Amino acid sequence: MKKSIVALAVLSSVAGMASAQSSVTLFGVIDLATRYTKSNGESKMNLSKDGLASSRLGVRGVEDLGGGLKAGFWLEGGLNADTGAAGANVGSTGAAKTTTSTFWNRRSTVSLSGDFGEVRLGRDKTATQLLMDDFDPYGDVGQGAMYNTYSVLGSENGQAFGDSTQNRNNNQIIYIAPGNLGGFYGQLNVAAGEGAGVAGAGGQKQVSGRVGYKLDALHVAGGLNQTTIDGAPEKLKLGTIAGSYDFGMVKPAVIYTQVKYGSLKQDNWTIAATAPVGPGLILASYTNSKFNDTARVAGLGDKADHYSVGYVYNLSKRTALYGNVSEIKNKGASAFALADAYNPVKNGSSGSVDVGIKHAF
Repeated sequence: MKKSIVALAVLSSVAGMASAQSSVTLFGVIDLATRYTKSNGESKMNLSKDGLASSRLGVRGVEDLGGGLKAGFWLEGGLNADTGAAGANVGSTGAAKTTTSTFWNRRSTVSLSGDFGEVRLGRDKTATQLLMDDFDPYGDVGQGAMYNTYSVLGSENGQAFGDSTQNRNNNQIIYIAPGNLGGFYGQLNVAAGEGAGVAGAGGQKQVSGRVGYKLDALHVAGGLNQTTIDGAPEKLKLGTIAGSYDFGMVKPAVIYTQVKYGSLKQDNWTIAATAPVGPGLILASYTNSKFNDTARVAGLGDKADHYSVGYVYNLSKRTALYGNVSEIKNKGASAFALADAYNPVKNGSSGSVDVGIKHAF
């Protein structure tokens, strides 16, 4: 009897230790802004979401398996905070953003990590999108995101290509290199098409990767992304390189991205900077997007310039007030527009002013 009691006590102690080595966290962001937009001579006011950060709700957890090995999960869904609806936009190419009703549309992964790095399975951001997020001061969110003038070069016509596959993708196997490589890092994502077999039906086979070096003030990186759909005549490709240097008083960055679909190309250059001022941060970005001759002849676009400047005032580590001014100017056949602006027209322009609040928990 005494032995049984001792055994039960030991088992209870071990169970308690195992429980103590696991953690589950509920987290989220609510971001709403009053937005004024003007496009093609028409203006309007909106209460808009995601002016600085993507509104979301998520739950994540980690279990320490011992010996440096950890298991984890991450479930995260977008939220239309202005209406309370789940889903939200998950893509970000111009005004034609991809909207989904999938609840965990941002991330749904399970992983194992250790001295070897991390292996992650499920829906997540692509490696190239994470690269661009690192250098874009707006992190691909809101009116200032450099991605607002990126094109998928007509590949969405009759196919399932689109910015949602460039930004996030389903069915991924992801390897992330360990963080003890002397400043070097790397990531490889492979997404299975799962035999959809029909163009436009979701057979989005994708490979993306990034490598970089980040030590002290210097940060440089490069990445490639290729999406293949059964039945599509071409592959949609994206390549990007970027660099930044933190001088303390200002942190400039340069990003170059080329999008390619067959003989159609778009070159995108971004010059950006952040500067700490008081309890907050100034954000500034300029992007020039230019189509090649083949794309111009096809009527996909010509040129576009995108300007943004904003200020984030941190009330605390979790709450911030912000303001931002953005403008897109199109030339020729280009017809990009900021979110909430009236329908874009070729050779037109759109501008916006945001004043908002972001709270993270």
